[in-house]
Amino acid sequence: MNAPTLKEWPLWEVFVRSKQGLEHKHCGSLHASDAQHALHLARDVYTRRQEGVSIWVVQSSSITASEPDSKDSFFDPAADKVYRHPTFYDIPDKVGHM
Repeated sequence: MNAPTLKEWPLWEVFVRSKQGLEHKHCGSLHASDAQHALHLARDVYTRRQEGVSIWVVQSSSITASEPDSKDSFFDPAADKVYRHPTFYDIPDKVGHM
């Protein structure tokens, strides 16, 4: 039995948090045999200059994303929910400056 080739390994998305950042940012993708392998490869490829303090890897097949072509209809319902905006509320005078 032949070992799987690189392209047969699952695709993983890599997110890295830098020393100065509070959030993880998507850095790229890579093929790896499993999650631990993906972490090690991500460390070697995306944090070569020791700029990262945390790495997340997520198998690409586990990500569900909105469709770019349907962005207007997908995000449009948020516009009719005025209660989500601070201008909807009246702040009593005794509260003072917020």
